Amino acid sequence: MSQPVLLGLSGSLRAGSFNRKLLAEAARLFGEAEFIEGDLNLPLYNGDLEDAEGIPAAVQKLADQIAAADAVVISTPEYNKGISGVMKNALDWVSRTKGSPWSGKPVAILSATAGRAGGERAQVMLRNCMVAFRPRILQGPEMLLAQTSEQFDENGHLKGEIYIKTLTDLMAALRAEIARG
Repeated sequence: MSQPVLLGLSGSLRAGSFNRKLLAEAARLFGEAEFIEGDLNLPLYNGDLEDAEGIPAAVQKLADQIAAADAVVISTPEYNKGISGVMKNALDWVSRTKGSPWSGKPVAILSATAGRAGGERAQVMLRNCMVAFRPRILQGPEMLLAQTSEQFDENGHLKGEIYIKTLTDLMAALRAEIARG
């Protein structure tokens, strides 16, 4: 079997985002795979724009990446007790593309936040937003990274043993879900 293709999606656009660091760690702990990070820097969804111009090229590229990936890892911050506008906007746009790219796709959800809860509410909201797309969302273990400024070393690797074990176990579960077909 060739290397699986793992698509990472960060709900934060900031280059130094802790969610992007967490995605990189997920890819590292997943093991051998082709890792691609999708670009969620998309125009705001607007039905008039869609009617006038169709699906933007960046949105179609993202939908194609989701469809082609063997699995998707999503890392979302928690903004005001929910997912980021960036993440919701991407979900809304991709839902407008043809072919149901999320259908049956193995998905692991992570979150990294500065607060103590680690993004638990954002994960619940993201799961709810994705129900209509019918992916195969892993139920656990839940990777909730709290107080992010203290959790990475100078190389961008997770420091806490519990977080490393949880993310390793989640990536092993994702690999098993890919193998299940």
